[in-house]
Amino acid sequence: MPLARAEARQIPHPLDVVEQLAAQAGWSFEREQDDEICISVAGGWSDYHISFSWLPEHEALHIGCAFDVKAPERRRGELAKLIALMNEQLWVGHFGHWEQENVMLFRHAILLPGGQQPDAAQCEAGLRAAIDACERYYQAVQFVLWSGRNAKEALDAALFETAGEA
Repeated sequence: MPLARAEARQIPHPLDVVEQLAAQAGWSFEREQDDEICISVAGGWSDYHISFSWLPEHEALHIGCAFDVKAPERRRGELAKLIALMNEQLWVGHFGHWEQENVMLFRHAILLPGGQQPDAAQCEAGLRAAIDACERYYQAVQFVLWSGRNAKEALDAALFETAGEA
């Protein structure tokens, strides 16, 4: 087979688009494995560790956005209730508490069946959804863990929006 035809058949790796996006935004990132890239993004409440993983067996690009919580054992039950309440409000993705690492994790996937390739807009939208969700609910998690509030009180306090001007 001529080399030109072989090169034309090469399909870019789905994470190449994410790597270009991170480089253009000036974010710190590592791509130690072909199927995973990790990006660090500073948010208003925390630094977020975002992982994009290509899952070829599912034809999906998985997005995981984590932030440290150090949840004490005695508050994990209330944290689970809060996570359920937060997930009820999300249109895209879901939260979970990864007990092994003691981090909050927002997860979402972009399905790419039949050899489809992600584009920059899809990857950026997934990344933005992850960061926005973490920023929105970060304080509610902190209220449950460190202020002793129950899940409903914490969520109401974190989502309280002011109206008008002072």
